[in-house]
Parts: sequence; C-alpha cells; structure tokens
Amino acid sequence: MSRYYEHPETALIHGGISTDERTGAVNVPIYQTSTYQQDGLGKMRGYEYSRTGNPTREALEKLIAELEGGLAGFAFGSGMAAITAVLSLLKSGDRVLISSNVYGGTFRVLDKVFDHFGITYTIADTADLAKYKSQITADVKAVIIESPANPLMTVTDIAAVAEISHRHGLLVIVDNTFMTPYLQKPLSLGADIVVHSATKYLGGHSDVVAGLAVVNSGELAQKLAFIQNSTGGVLGPFDSFLLIRGIKTLAVRMDRHVENAQKAAEFLKHHPAVKTVYYPGLPDAQGYEINRRQAKNGGVMISFELHEGYDIRRFFEHLHLIMLAESLGGVESLVCHPATMTHASIPAEIRRQIGITDGLIRLSTGIENIADILADLSQAITSAKQ
Repeated sequence: MSRYYEHPETALIHGGISTDERTGAVNVPIYQTSTYQQDGLGKMRGYEYSRTGNPTREALEKLIAELEGGLAGFAFGSGMAAITAVLSLLKSGDRVLISSNVYGGTFRVLDKVFDHFGITYTIADTADLAKYKSQITADVKAVIIESPANPLMTVTDIAAVAEISHRHGLLVIVDNTFMTPYLQKPLSLGADIVVHSATKYLGGHSDVVAGLAVVNSGELAQKLAFIQNSTGGVLGPFDSFLLIRGIKTLAVRMDRHVENAQKAAEFLKHHPAVKTVYYPGLPDAQGYEINRRQAKNGGVMISFELHEGYDIRRFFEHLHLIMLAESLGGVESLVCHPATMTHASIPAEIRRQIGITDGLIRLSTGIENIADILADLSQAITSAKQ
C-alpha cells in the first residue's frame, strides 16, 4: 500500500492509477480506442492493441491488485470469463475440487465445458478439513473455494485449506465476490488466486458486467496475462471506468449493506414463519468464529427458508420494494430462488445432497432504509401463508 495512506477506505479511492498524469484529471480517462500509433517499428508508447493493454483497464487492474494485496490484477468481460481464464491454467487430466455449494455458473463451466478438455471436478466439503483432505488424490491440481459460499453461506477456513492444499501442490483459488477485499483478503490467508464477479459489490450499481482476478506470484501473473491476451475476454474501457467509479464508494456502501443485512438476518431469525436462516454474522451460524477470524464481518448475503404452510411463489409475488432478479450486490435489495435461478444448472439430486432446497430464498440486502426492507419482508411473508 502507498506510503501516503494506510487504510482501506483511502486505498479504494487513491489506489492503483487514480489520476491522469498527462492532464491532471482526477479520474482516469476512458481510453476508447482499439489501437495505438507507434513511433516506428518496435517503438511503442506502452500500448499496441487494446486487447493486450488499455490505460483505463490497466488502472482498474492495478487497483484491484493493490486492494487484494496481490502482485497483478486482470480484468475480464464477466465473472465467468475470469473463472474460465483461471481454469485455463490447468491441463487435460487435471482434477479440481470445488466447495460443496458454489455459484451455479462455476459448476456449469466445469461440468459442461472443461470436461470436453479432460479437466474434471469433484464436489468437496471444504468446511470439513478432514473430509477435504481425504478427497485430495494424485490428479487433483486445484481447489476453488467460496467463503461464504453461494447460496448457503457456508464458511471455509481459507488459511487451513490453503495450508493443506499447498502441502499437496494444489493451486488455491478463492471466489471473493460476496465479501470483496474490503471485508476479506484471501491472498493474505494463503490463497494463490482471487476471482470476483465485479458485477456485484465492486461495481455496486447493477449497471456493469465484469470479472476480476488477482494473483500472488510472477509466474502466475505471466501465465494469466498470456491467457487473457490469447483468449481475449477482456473488459472494455468504458466498463473499466464504471468499475473504478463503483469501487471508490465500496466502503461506504458495504458498511450500510452489512448494517442492513445484520438487522434483516436477526429479523428473519426471530420471525415465527422462518424455519432456517443462513448468515455468517449470526453467532449460532455455521463457521461463525472462523468467519470472524478471516473476515471483517458476516457480509451482506442472507438465505432463508419458510416453514411449511407458506408458499414461496406468493412470497415473491407480494414483494413490492425488494425485486425478484438474478444477481446481487447492487444498491437495491434483490431476492432470488436459487433452485430455479442461480443454481438451476446444478442437477436437482446434487442440489438436494448439498442442501439447496426448493424452498431456499436468497436475499441481497440493499442500502435502502432498513425499516422499509423489513416492512416489505414482513408483509410478503404474511401474504405467503396458505
């Protein structure tokens, strides 16, 4: 971190390349260009083609690298493009372990795309260290962790899994979308690569689709830079600009998000119609103490189930403020049904085995007034009673 500041809130605003040296502009300009004039054969001014490098994207990449405490950052056209690039570090015959509840898109790309290239996967209980260790076989070369995991908010001890994994030569990849570097820094806990769907909290306004990856070594940086340039799934300059702008307000947004989420989780926990609440910020939640050690707080995402006698379709239909929609992490509160939306690509039998029931509801708590959020939840739950 720069010698001019010490705190993350300041780094969000002044990290990476935060100004334009040529003009003094306090925001990095949008370099909306595909190519760059050269002063002669082999005489470039740092850039040759915007797939390979763009000043606006570079500012974003340097910013996320600094925020995550990594060596190099990479910006992609979506979170799945970032994960696809990272998985492209593997080769035919390699196996990947994935946390037992991960984003459905991560499962899908492994199950339906990378299997064509001989890269396989095993669903692992990374929250149980003994079980996790027993699933490491000779062909396992990497592990993908989400903590808290999507959608059951399962907490994994990142440092412990990293230590076990490195003893077996595994690459440790952590999807930090739910927590962001403001709340959790996986590289400092031993991870090798961090990935983000920057569409979510980093962007923060539901107006940009983007993915980011950060690595902790020069070797990984060189390999991932080659993959990024070769496969070309890069983030454009305007979206890079929007993402930098979103990151500047991450701290103030996340503080309000988390404040609202904690109150919403407590409200749901004590509501007689609610059977189960999944939120790492509740003292009786799975992994609560581990999460306290490795993260600033419980984060924003909540999942819950209603008791029998409540129709979740009616619940969704009667929400007024909270919107039924894919995605999460915007300033507005969003709710979704994982079984038919975010995790529909996971076969029903596997969903049942890992605890993603047909009655599970996932809530992304926005930054609206908490009284309005709770009032909307309350009246929708009441309306759902059969």
